[in-house]
Amino acid sequence: MKPRIGLMFAGQGAQFVGMGHDLAEHSPAARRVFDEADHILQRPLSELCFNGPDESLTDTANCQPAIYTVGVACWRALEEQCGRQLEPKICGGLSLGEFAALHAAGVVDFATGLRLLDRRGQLMARACRETAGAMAAVLNGAPEVIERVCRNCDVDLANLNCPGQTVISGEQQSIAKAVAALKAEGIARAIPLPVAGAFHSRLMATAAAEFEPLIARAQFAKPICSVVQNRSGQPTVDVGTIKQNLQEQIAGSVLWEQCAREMIRRSDLLIELGPGTALAGFARRIDRSFPVLSVGSLEQAKNAAAKLAENQP
Repeated sequence: MKPRIGLMFAGQGAQFVGMGHDLAEHSPAARRVFDEADHILQRPLSELCFNGPDESLTDTANCQPAIYTVGVACWRALEEQCGRQLEPKICGGLSLGEFAALHAAGVVDFATGLRLLDRRGQLMARACRETAGAMAAVLNGAPEVIERVCRNCDVDLANLNCPGQTVISGEQQSIAKAVAALKAEGIARAIPLPVAGAFHSRLMATAAAEFEPLIARAQFAKPICSVVQNRSGQPTVDVGTIKQNLQEQIAGSVLWEQCAREMIRRSDLLIELGPGTALAGFARRIDRSFPVLSVGSLEQAKNAAAKLAENQP
């Protein structure tokens, strides 16, 4: 019996200069994705992915469409290596990665997802410039303590990534106060993050509001498989729900641990697509025995295709 495949797409923070370069050089399917992105955006996004500079690639307005493009290129390269169109059972993505997941699930074509994400990145970058935001990673803290400190310090829970890793987000002074309060509670590893602003917090409310009409007008199709969404942590095939969750996600919490648990429950194998291996790491923190593959390079695409071939009836 064919394994039920779950797809996970990388989010912001996974980017690095050179991502996708070997795919574009050796995979015609991936090369077409990069060429299409450059044509749609009318700027050399592929050059930025391959050669940087890092400062420009890290900028939210560039980073979001860049990671989306690499994630889709990885997916196309994997299918090319398999010699067939793959049929995922469930798809999900971390924050911006949700757009690539929607593409893989047949909800949006590549161009629609890219244009939406390009605008999302611009709106979030502007919100960062207009506010004094910050984020911090909290490691190995009791959830009830983290939630209480967030309430007391007036900051938001941004990402619940996996057991032992939570990210908080808010005003710079409030985050500094929260980090101090967490350490006073005995949570020594509360680490400020080098980010441009307070993503997934109330400081992104203006970006979320401006993004709403763009999502409302966008052409979405019914997904070919379940899509698990960051905002709810639950799978859905309802287009209205998908759109609402995408809009709310910008200023709301990312419930990635719940997403990953749902994907593990509904699949036999998870494949992470895009730069980095963070999502594979989160999955292993949840269930160390569950099989997870990462595809961010041509070699990894070949290895994943070989693994899938082993499980063909």
